Parts: sequence; C-alpha cells; structure tokens
Amino acid sequence: MTKTLLSFGHGYSAQALTKLLLPEGWRISGTTRTAEKAETLAATGIAPLVFPGDDVDQAIRDATHLLISAGPDADGDPVLRAVGAQIAARAASFEWAGYLSTTGVYGDHSGGWVDEDTPLSPSTRRGQWRKDAEAAWSAIPGLPLHIFRLAGIYGPGRGPFAKVRSGTARRIIKPGQVFSRIHVVDIAQIVQASIRHPNPGTAYNLCDDDPAPPQDVIAHAADLLGLPIPPAEDFDTAEMTPMARSFYAESKRVRNDRIKTDLGVDLLYPTYKEGLAALLREAE
Repeated sequence: MTKTLLSFGHGYSAQALTKLLLPEGWRISGTTRTAEKAETLAATGIAPLVFPGDDVDQAIRDATHLLISAGPDADGDPVLRAVGAQIAARAASFEWAGYLSTTGVYGDHSGGWVDEDTPLSPSTRRGQWRKDAEAAWSAIPGLPLHIFRLAGIYGPGRGPFAKVRSGTARRIIKPGQVFSRIHVVDIAQIVQASIRHPNPGTAYNLCDDDPAPPQDVIAHAADLLGLPIPPAEDFDTAEMTPMARSFYAESKRVRNDRIKTDLGVDLLYPTYKEGLAALLREAE
C-alpha cells in the first residue's frame, strides 16, 4: 500500500520533510491558504489543497499518515475546528500522526534545562495556545499522535545573513538569555525517523546541542561574512516591537536526548556554527 501523507499547514518544516519522503514513493497532499501558494506546492510534487476552502474529506480518508503544522489561535486549533470530527472518526486508521508544537510550552526557566518530562507552564499567549492544542489533539481516542516541540527554526532563506549584510541585524543583550534552535533539515530527518519508528503518545524536543545567546549567533554570522559585528544594544532600553520583545520573555536550555536514544538521530547540524557554515556554502 502506498504511504500517503496529509499535511495541514504545509509550510517551511513540512516542505523539508516532503523532500525526504517523495523520493521514497510517498504520495503527499498539503494544505495552504491561497491558490498562488497551491500552485507553488504543485510544482514540487505535492497535491495542493486550499484550506479552508477545498473539500479535504477525501484526502483524510486516503491518508495513512497525518501531519499538523498549522498554528493555533485564540479560538483553538484551526484544523480541529474545521475537520476534527472527520479525523476523529478514522483516528485509528492512521499509521502515524504528528503535531508540530513549540518549546514555548515549557515557559521561562531562567536559563535552566528542560526536557520532555518538564511540566508545561507557558508564559506567553502563543505558548498557551500551543499547550491547549497539544492537549486537544492528544484527547482524540485512537489517534497515534506524536508531538514535536520545535526550538527556533533556521535554514535556507531563514538565517541571519541577510540582516547582517544589510546592516539591520541587532545584537540585543539581555544577561542570562539563551535560546535553543534547530536547522530545518534536522527537523525533517527527526520527523522521518519517528514515522519509521512510531511510538504514539511520545513528545520529542527538536533542538540542537548548543543553546546559545542570540547575540553570539549574530556575531558568528558577521565573522563568517567578514563583516563588522553589529554593536551591542541593552535589552531594557532597545526599541523593539511588542512581538520582538516577547521572544525574550523566556530563557531556557532544551535537552534533546530523546531524539537520539529513542530515534537514533545524529544531528546534521549539532550547533549553529555548523548550520550557519552550511547555509553560507549553499548560497555560494
């Protein structure tokens, strides 16, 4: 039987996954919000669905695997709102289901370490929405759900180099602030490993081995480009949008042992230094 993935919210991370699955003969349907983006997906070998809008009932019935990347909002998870009943009706028929969440569900730990057993205590509105969505998906009886808590994502087209080159990169200094991050290619290989070795009910942290202050990443990117390191700005006095400032509300170091011990994953980019060097090579 041909393996068929239905991907809700077929964005950056899901597209990286499908680059691994398509060569293996998978059929993949992916939802997007506009007809223009649907055309782009079709050009990559994905069967596109505009959602909401197109009828996805047949795609749900055909799918052997389910991936949810669409983000929740104040009203809950958009996929569950629209087609939760249809998914629940055939939950046990899926071989595997995955939900892409965020390490924001752990909240602030003042730079301390967290793992998948750390209680969820989000300190932001977006983190609470993700926590609620995780619970809602987990509550579907018989759904073979796997939860992936993603750290900050970077990769092709999503890195610091453009801002460093343009002079708009900022080194905001908040003492003790650290972030975990993950290259999109590593996200893809971890999710693929889970598909090959399903363990429903399991949560995985997706991050690299080196939680680091954000200003260090910017400085390293500047060094790689041979450009001046942007000047330091104090967090307390820096002019920032409320959204940008909210990212500094939480500081934690995220453990990734489970993806290694349970899934046998060797990260391609175990720190941001390898990841940034690869992005620069790919752009040349």
